[in-house]
Parts: sequence; structure tokens; C-alpha cells
Amino acid sequence: MGEILCYKRVSSIDQNLDRQLPDLRCDREFVEKVSGKDMNRPALQRLLDHVRGGDAVHVHELSRLGRSVKDLLDIVETMVSKGAIITFHKENLTFGDGEKNPYSKFMLHMLSSLAEFERDLILQRQREGIAIAKTKGLYKGRQSRFSDEDFNRIREEFKEAQDKSKLAKRWRISRSYLYQIANAPD
Repeated sequence: MGEILCYKRVSSIDQNLDRQLPDLRCDREFVEKVSGKDMNRPALQRLLDHVRGGDAVHVHELSRLGRSVKDLLDIVETMVSKGAIITFHKENLTFGDGEKNPYSKFMLHMLSSLAEFERDLILQRQREGIAIAKTKGLYKGRQSRFSDEDFNRIREEFKEAQDKSKLAKRWRISRSYLYQIANAPD
């Protein structure tokens, strides 16, 4: 008998995870607050590395595991091929129990498509809202986490830095954004 593993995800840091698997005792939880748009998620990667034969993986609902048909199918296949069982509680679907259930496979494909469709609709509505706000002069883009003092400090450090990559890492920004800051007018 393996471990009981729980994967919980919300899309942003101001959302909470309280509704996901509240009554399930987990041996280990993999929790993150990031978009499910792709598989580039630290907790998901730790889960995929950790899962072993006999483990039972629990996910509140399919869309929490991913928003792409391809990714969801790949994730489920990876876990099942390692001998784990994965259960989606809201959809009442289980995979990897040794039974090949065509209904469950069909539902996985259909619900994966719906999760991807829902994400596409969210992005479309977001783009439409931004376009309307721009025409009204209300959209200023994402606000920077840096103050004017921070920008000045970055510019000064940029002039002195031998290794621009280390400077970018220290400020937790990309090299391209570092160069944009350094070359921006004061």
C-alpha cells in the first residue's frame, strides 16, 4: 500500500484552497497557487517525480490538475504507468485501478476538453475587457512591484555589474526586463 497524495491548485495567491479535499487525510500534499495553463508548475513536477506504484493520488476536480487536454492526458498516463491510482473527486472518476473503463476514458477526454475550453473563454473575456478599458484610457497595464527608488537602484547596480544574469536573478526578473529598466529614461 502506497501513500495518499493530494494535489491542490488555485490560479492566484489571493484564492484559497479550503474547498479542495477538505475531509481527506493526506500523507503528503502538493499545493500551488499558479495557473494550470501548462505543466511548468513546481508542485506538479514534485508530485510527478514522487508518485510510485501503489500510491493513491487525489485531486478535487479535473481542472485543478490542468487546463489542457494534452497535459491532462499526459499527467494521468504518467501516474497510471507508474502504478498509481488517480481519483478526481468532483467528477467521480478513477484511473489506474487495473480496470480499462471506456466510459471513464471518454469522460476524461470530454472533461479535459471542457477545462481547456473554459480557460480559452476566460482568456478571451480578459482580452476583450482589456481592449475596452484601453479605448477608455483606463488600462495602464500591469503595475510594477518596484518603486522609483528600486528602479534607480537597479540602474546603478546595472552599471557596476559584471554578471547581468546574477543581477537579474537577485532582483527576480528576466535579463530582458533588466535591460529594459537599465535603458529606460529616468
